[in-house]
Amino acid sequence: MNDRPIGIDALNVYGGLARIAVRELFAGRGLDPERFDNVGMAARSVALPFEDPVTNAVNAAAPLLAGLSAEDRDSIGFLITATESGLDYSKSVASYVHAHLGLSPACRLLEAKQACFAATAALRLAAGYVAAEPGAKALVIATDVALADARASYAEPATGTGAVALLVAEEPRVLALDPGATGAHSFEVQDTARPTPDHDIADVDRSLLAYLECLVGAYGDYRARVPEADVTGTFDLLVFHTPFSGMVRAAHRRLMREFASPDGPSAGLPDRRWIDEDFARRVAPSLRYPDIVGNLFSGSLYLALAGAIDTLRPRGELRAGLFSYGSGCSSEFFSGVVRDTAAGTLAAVDIAGRLESRADLSFAEYEELLPHSTSCLVPVADRDIDPYAWKELLDRVPGRDRLLALTSVKDHHRHYEWLAEGTTAR
Repeated sequence: MNDRPIGIDALNVYGGLARIAVRELFAGRGLDPERFDNVGMAARSVALPFEDPVTNAVNAAAPLLAGLSAEDRDSIGFLITATESGLDYSKSVASYVHAHLGLSPACRLLEAKQACFAATAALRLAAGYVAAEPGAKALVIATDVALADARASYAEPATGTGAVALLVAEEPRVLALDPGATGAHSFEVQDTARPTPDHDIADVDRSLLAYLECLVGAYGDYRARVPEADVTGTFDLLVFHTPFSGMVRAAHRRLMREFASPDGPSAGLPDRRWIDEDFARRVAPSLRYPDIVGNLFSGSLYLALAGAIDTLRPRGELRAGLFSYGSGCSSEFFSGVVRDTAAGTLAAVDIAGRLESRADLSFAEYEELLPHSTSCLVPVADRDIDPYAWKELLDRVPGRDRLLALTSVKDHHRHYEWLAEGTTAR
């Protein structure tokens, strides 16, 4: 039995090439500005017409693999893509991703779906595989495309697009999972759904209630399994699935009021004051990237983890409590140790720099893009997509990496090409 620590060895985020300011989107849609603070975001990522779940996944994972030796690349024996933006009822997104990452043929491929929970389930599966195969690695990629438009109302400004890639291995440099320290809570509810390939529906109020119920249930199950855990004293950092910061603030408040010890670090402070201070210290650092990318579905939790690490840049180890929620619904509260090597590992892929370099869109440009980007999941037999038709937008992205782009669909088979670094010259 493998008793070495297992967890996230490397992590990278692909937040697309373009963004729109949330205030610009509020104004363009005529949304109530009084509700802006509850959304609490500065910007959201916007997909370009040649970006889809495959390109997002490959563009998130490629920088992680670039620094690996041939031996380490070949040790990746399991690739799991977690997505609610599937391209086929049978063939997985992972099959395309495997091909364009150039992974070994001795690699298992799988696609997982449970709304925003799937990546956490995939991480559990990957960790089990690594535990059973000493020396092996696994790659988990949460990848999605936002379909939100005017029909989504206030969900539109909060919905992002992109991918998060997690390399899972022994002796991880980013997050070592606490063995057996986990709690789950699930039940059936219709809080969000994607009934057709190009349309999301959401019951925001019902989703908030389900999220909070799952948080209380999952942490209660965690505490039953880890009875010595104390929500105020055990965790140096709390990281939540982050559809938008207002939901995270409500979740933290509920967690503290249900489970905080009156004799713990919060003793002697007024109720609201100590909750706000605890939020600022242990939760707010995780909002850095969600506030400029938007909800990345099952990648959201790990986008928040990346934001916390890049904000705090910890020099020592921190124990993190993490809550993952997926509509429909399924959830898990689990814990792990952020390693003292985490900050340096994430710095190597410069998530902040690449998110900052995205092209800014006006509302008119955003409106023009929407019909193209939201159609990428609709099955068609044949289609041509010219990335260079969007040269003006591409040229706004300084220092752009080499990226994969969707270029055509032929007899339902998708075809992709690499765009050279920092140039749109053919």
